[in-house]
Amino acid sequence: MRKSFYHFLMNYRHPAPKDTISLFANAAFLDVAFPKSADDYHELSSYLELNGHYLDSMTVFDEAWQLYLSSENKI
Repeated sequence: MRKSFYHFLMNYRHPAPKDTISLFANAAFLDVAFPKSADDYHELSSYLELNGHYLDSMTVFDEAWQLYLSSENKI
């Protein structure tokens, strides 16, 4: 079974984030409406375009998405 993007992203949470993906992970954790079970790029990007005010750029999501896809290929 494929792990959700949110579950993957939580691996990057950090109390003192040093990069944009860790900042994204911390913010997504605090976003109670984040689609936690989603594993579809379009569903997540649509949500973030409308509600991801905590992202400086959608490029951060795209970078995290590529890491997510890479991690799925390693299983």
